[in-house]
Amino acid sequence: MKKLSIFTVSFFLIFWGLQLDSAELKEKEVMVEISGAYIPARFDSRSEAYVIVSGVFQNGCYKWKKAEVVHLNPTTHEIRSYATVSQGMCLMVLVPFLEEIPLGQLQTGTHKLRFVSDDGTYLEKSLNIEESV
Repeated sequence: MKKLSIFTVSFFLIFWGLQLDSAELKEKEVMVEISGAYIPARFDSRSEAYVIVSGVFQNGCYKWKKAEVVHLNPTTHEIRSYATVSQGMCLMVLVPFLEEIPLGQLQTGTHKLRFVSDDGTYLEKSLNIEESV
């Protein structure tokens, strides 16, 4: 009889845990590290510049959210990338991502693009903007 009641209580707790409302499973926003960046060529001062970034999420609970571009001065730009992480059961596999980040119209010249990580380190790339004809 004692084993049956322990089994019943255990089953109830497991069942109740599986029935959690999705609103109770919170998501949080985290900054993600960029491991690579592809910088297309042939942008001019009239075109909308963009870059393509890549990286790897730690598990299946991560989902790309956004990128923030801060123009420190006319030729230096910092890019921070963010993902949401949901709490709960996740596939424990590395998940690669590839995202396009718009930079807007930039002035003619060589631009420094800094892809900043949450620890303050960054990957730096150059982008050349040609004069429009």
